[in-house]
Amino acid sequence: MQRTILKNKNQITLISAILIVFVYISKWTTGSTDLFIWPLIIASILGVAPIAIQAYQALRVKVVSIDVLVSIAVIGAFVIQNYEESAIVTFLFLFGSWLEQRTLNKTRSAIRELTEMAPESALKLSADGSFNEVGIEEVAVGDVLLVKTGAKIPVDGRVLNGEGHVNEAGITGESVPARKEKDANIYAGTILENGTLQITADRVGEDTTFGRIIELVEEAQDSKSEAERFIDRFSKYYTPVVLVLAFAVWLITGNFELAITILVLGCPGALVIGVPVSNVAGIGNGARHGILLKGSEIIRDFSRTDTMVFDKTGTLTIGNPSVSETMFYADDKEEVLGYLASIERESDHPLARAVLEEIGGTTFSPVQNTEVVKGAGITAEVNGHRVAVGNVALMEREQVPFNEEAKADIAHLVESGNSLVLTSVDGVLKVLMGVRDPIRKGVRNDLRRLRKMGIKNLVVLSGDNQGTVDVVSRELGLTEAHGHMLPEDKATYIKKLKKEGRTVAFVGDGVNDSPSLALADVGIAMGNGTDVAIETSDVVLVNSDFSRLPHALGLTKATSFNMKQNIAIAVGVVLILLGGLLFSEWVNMSVGMLVHELSILVVILNGMRLLGYRPRQSYKK
Repeated sequence: MQRTILKNKNQITLISAILIVFVYISKWTTGSTDLFIWPLIIASILGVAPIAIQAYQALRVKVVSIDVLVSIAVIGAFVIQNYEESAIVTFLFLFGSWLEQRTLNKTRSAIRELTEMAPESALKLSADGSFNEVGIEEVAVGDVLLVKTGAKIPVDGRVLNGEGHVNEAGITGESVPARKEKDANIYAGTILENGTLQITADRVGEDTTFGRIIELVEEAQDSKSEAERFIDRFSKYYTPVVLVLAFAVWLITGNFELAITILVLGCPGALVIGVPVSNVAGIGNGARHGILLKGSEIIRDFSRTDTMVFDKTGTLTIGNPSVSETMFYADDKEEVLGYLASIERESDHPLARAVLEEIGGTTFSPVQNTEVVKGAGITAEVNGHRVAVGNVALMEREQVPFNEEAKADIAHLVESGNSLVLTSVDGVLKVLMGVRDPIRKGVRNDLRRLRKMGIKNLVVLSGDNQGTVDVVSRELGLTEAHGHMLPEDKATYIKKLKKEGRTVAFVGDGVNDSPSLALADVGIAMGNGTDVAIETSDVVLVNSDFSRLPHALGLTKATSFNMKQNIAIAVGVVLILLGGLLFSEWVNMSVGMLVHELSILVVILNGMRLLGYRPRQSYKK
């Protein structure tokens, strides 16, 4: 019976509205009161039924909810035979509940749109060379898939053959379709607008970028901010206080109608709903624009950030360095390059990839007794020779002497903003390479926007040499630049900033950034970074789009301010109604319930404004 009543709550609301309208039309047209009482009684009984059931369910778990206050108020109206008030109050409460749910559904639409984008099938290459449609759960890493025009891309992967334009708005927030050709990266949930692609699957199911977006956003919605937790605690005690206050007013004044009116006016509905709706809308906006905010607590911390610290490689730079200059100090060039390539092919460091690309085809030799020197480089034995590959610190550790020519070359490369890769064989310097990693396009403008939005300190920390870091810092106009930083040094620096009372956000992408991402007040990971970095971060910029960072900061500031607006609206309405009740005659039970429901609708609509948030024009490039 209870389930049936709650299931048909909307229909009950409609019937109550019809009965109330019928009564007023009858009263105004005929002047007769014969048909006036019973429709109001029926409307009151129908309306209070679902409210009373919800009140009973709340009391069973020892919670005094808004439904309890309204149920008592309606019963009180019955006792004093004010059926008009009881009918209107129940209708307004049910109608407000319907409006609230309908508006909240729109607020959550950004999240729902994401889940609806999930691909359900794929065209998979079979052993006979044909492509057959299979369920997405049957696709494994390494499978070759065919994507046709208009189809959703089912996995994260790379293009093997073909070309076309892919709409990546659901993942990156970028509205302009991206051109894809051989070896280009693609993402599950995006749509191939034209062309045909054969792709190989690198990530499938929940491991795809799209799958992680949905998971992170759902987790974020379930989390509660400090403000929400405070309001939950406040409501837990506030509602019983309203009951006691109404009872005390009745005992003191003997005015039962005044007491039940206080119950209606004291409903904290707008206060309870205001903060969650702001959070959900803010998180939804971020998800639609390639920004994952992992919870409501992050919104508060990020909005207060005054210091932003960046890793250099892969964050401020594109993470795809190339060799700019090479100097040799021996005649056995080919042999030394073979040793260098043999060691570097065992490393996944961006500098190693750049060196291998520069060397190209060569003769590889077996590598033994490899030792990775943290923050310095690698030593190993190759064909019976001790080979060291790394920076100046490693050469000093290996006691490799530098002649005047080498010292001048090193100074020149450092001043030009190069990272250094030195190679010694048996304690003799053989090769010096300068490697440069281009700065991301538009980063300077993005950093300027961050300054305008209240970030006072912009700091870069890097394991690279100080000269290279200084060049990047000057080019980007950063506040501070620190080179030769090991992962533990970065973490120590973050701790130091926090002890100084700064609210710190750290932006990085590698495994070595994970300690700093975890220690900072807000850890921000580039979406193309390592899984460890993404897991330990609080905010993820999908597709490593640095230009989303100002949007993310502006969004959290707007969301935090929106929460405060909603709290002010909710508290202000209650104070105005109570003041009107005590010092004027315009407030009664029906008016109180009407204003109460309108206030709920106002805070929801105010929160929904965040769905359309864009950074202010003055912040744009």
